[in-house]
Amino acid sequence: MAKANPLQEQLLKAGLVKKSKVAEVAREQNKARHAKGPSGPSEAQLEAERARAEKAERDRALAAERKAQARVAELRAQARQIIEDRKVPRSGESEYRFTAGGVIRTLLVNEDLRKKLSSGELVIACLGERYELLPRAAGDKVRERDASMIVLDHGLASDTGAAATTAEDDAYYAQFKVPDDLVW
Repeated sequence: MAKANPLQEQLLKAGLVKKSKVAEVAREQNKARHAKGPSGPSEAQLEAERARAEKAERDRALAAERKAQARVAELRAQARQIIEDRKVPRSGESEYRFTAGGVIRTLLVNEDLRKKLSSGELVIACLGERYELLPRAAGDKVRERDASMIVLDHGLASDTGAAATTAEDDAYYAQFKVPDDLVW
C-alpha cells in the first residue's frame, strides 16, 4: 500500500475508520488527480469564456466600423480623383453665382459654359475649397461615391409635383417684366 498521510494513520490507530475505507478514499483521490477530463467547468472558467466571447464581439464590431470608415475614405478619394481628372477648364469673365453651404459663391465662366450649366450638361463639384465644373457623366460617378461633393446640378430629374408647381409659377410670373440685362 502507498504511504498514507499521518491523519489517516492516526484515525486507523484510533479505530475510527477501517482500512478498506482508507484505501477506497485513496483510490478516489488518485482517480480525481489523474482523471482524463475535467468534471465540469467552474464558475471562473464560465466567466472567463463569457469575457472572451464579449471581447471577440466587440473586436468584430470595431473591425466592421473601421472597415466601413476605410470604405468611405476610399470612395471619397475616388471621387476627388474623378474631379481632378475630368474637370472642365474654365474661362470667361461672366460671373455665375450659386449657393454652397449656405453661402453664395461665384465662378467666372463664358457664355457657352453658362448655357451648359443651366441645361444640366455640366455640374459643379466641391474639391476642398475649390469648385470645379464637371461633365454630367463624371458628376454622376462622383455622386455615386460621395453625393456631398456635388454642389450644383440643374440636370436632376424632378418629380411631377414640382413640375406642376413650376408651370403654375411660370404662368403667375409671366405678368412681370424682366429686364434684358439682368444676370444672376
